[in-house]
Amino acid sequence: MAETASGRTEEEFQDLLRRLELALEASQIGVWQHNVNDKELLWDQQMHRLYGTGLQDRKVSSDVWMKALYPEDVEKAVNDFQIALDGRGFYNSQFRIVLPSGEIRHLRSSAHFYEDHDGSPSFIGAEWDVTADVQLNRELTSQTAIAEARAVALEQSRARIEYAADHDYLTGLPNRRYFDRRLAELRKASDVETLGVLQIDLDGFKEINDKWGHAAGDATLQSAAARISAAITAGDLVARIGGDEFVAVLVNVGNAERLEAIADDILSRLRREVRFGNDMLRIGASIGVASSRSDNAGSLLAESDVALFQAKKLGRNRVEFFTPELQADLHAERRLADELRLAPMLQQIEPFYQIQVDARSRRIVGLEALARWRHPEKGLLSPVAFLKLAEEYGLTAEIDAAVLTRVLADRAAWVSQGVEPPRVAVNISGRRLADHDLIEGLQALKIPPRAIAFELVETIFLDDPDDRVLANIDGIKQMGIDIEIDDFGSGHASLIGLVKLKPKRLKIDRQLVTAVTVSEEQRRLVGSIVEIARALNVEVVAEGVETEEHARILADLGCDELQGYAIGYPAPENEIAALLKPAPAPGRRRSAVAGGGRATESARRRSDRN
Repeated sequence: MAETASGRTEEEFQDLLRRLELALEASQIGVWQHNVNDKELLWDQQMHRLYGTGLQDRKVSSDVWMKALYPEDVEKAVNDFQIALDGRGFYNSQFRIVLPSGEIRHLRSSAHFYEDHDGSPSFIGAEWDVTADVQLNRELTSQTAIAEARAVALEQSRARIEYAADHDYLTGLPNRRYFDRRLAELRKASDVETLGVLQIDLDGFKEINDKWGHAAGDATLQSAAARISAAITAGDLVARIGGDEFVAVLVNVGNAERLEAIADDILSRLRREVRFGNDMLRIGASIGVASSRSDNAGSLLAESDVALFQAKKLGRNRVEFFTPELQADLHAERRLADELRLAPMLQQIEPFYQIQVDARSRRIVGLEALARWRHPEKGLLSPVAFLKLAEEYGLTAEIDAAVLTRVLADRAAWVSQGVEPPRVAVNISGRRLADHDLIEGLQALKIPPRAIAFELVETIFLDDPDDRVLANIDGIKQMGIDIEIDDFGSGHASLIGLVKLKPKRLKIDRQLVTAVTVSEEQRRLVGSIVEIARALNVEVVAEGVETEEHARILADLGCDELQGYAIGYPAPENEIAALLKPAPAPGRRRSAVAGGGRATESARRRSDRN
């Protein structure tokens, strides 16, 4: 058997060749040879199958390859081949071809340069279809891009959620959650020496919401946020921590004068009107300020809150600074408020009574019940000591109810002693007048008709009372309880409101009464009030009658009833009971109202005013 040049037998060589052909066929790799000078290609059958020529020829023109190339890939494919030819080296390229059916396939081609036996440059190489690989890579790239986009969107969404969790949706300022965290960080920061905290509460915001609506309220809050932010530096912090409450943290602000200047600047900015459509909205602010070294700043928020409370207490629209004395006073006040909250339940609230007499006969026609607090440690406290506190802490309704309960009990005791008591005037607060359950509660007390009158302070007697208040007042009248207006003439009431309310009587404010003995103008003013009241069929009570001359002038001016120290001092139930008992036998003189209405000697010594 003949051997080939490689030392193999012809049979071995043919066997090797068959196995190579089978391997190429199984792998679908086509083999080609390119004689560069002849521009002629030698293709095996797999190459024809790859290109879909349908030919059997081993020799094909290089034009067959060129025409099959996808137009956009011609330049690259030719350039890759030229580079390999110029370098007489390895050829590697990937390109698209267009089959006769119009289908586009991706092929990879690799070849080695060699010189033929006559020195002609040639390439021999192989090509295979990589369309599936290209599509898979494209899909992987696409999925990777989608995954990356989703990751970016998820991160953006997480950032938005985190931002929303830390910021106020309306103003864009940090919220309480972010503020607390940031303040804790600032306290620990090595470059922060001092911190100042300003708590800011808008004055008049509720009125804006009520009168112009929530859109106006939102515009006001946004304007306030911008103005506060403009007053501080980039290193400071402003947050909205409540409905109309803001807080600013000033970092390394320096001395107290600088801190005060910034607070005053913020107050000045917030006092400017806010434009809302064609309207100009007026607001102000109360500001509480506290400062300390950063390593001792744990109580700054609480301290600025104490200062803010003081600013509101002193009339609002001002700046107050925290001091240890202020905190001590506030603690004492809050303790007293807590005790006052329990006082009605412990029956520590009791009435003292001041008599009201007919202006001409000086006969007792009424009593006014004035609250007193019998404190277990401080003794008997007049209203000056606790009524303002009750208003600040919302306890007036409970005190009013406690006084009414005691008045009814005292009145029942007087009746059991054979005394026929006159009507008793009891204060009623605006908060209690707005109570939905007021009438039901009063009906449960079984108040005798004409036994009680309710005094409304003029500050709740406005031109446009709440519908609930008007309904309750009507219900009170239907129960046989008179309505009286207290402190008339102090500046809040109007004739329109007076006509709406239709009270039984009004009490002229003591400030108008005091000067009638020396001022003709005041006498004319009181006389005018009396004339208006008569026109409306309303009785007039003059309070603050200090002297007999007051009593005479006010009677001449037409006042129906008189009340004041010239008539009688506030006295406890037992003294009033003695005063109300039937007149003594002829020849005996009652000392309680001697001299045209003087009080008993013990009552005369009292200096507490109602």
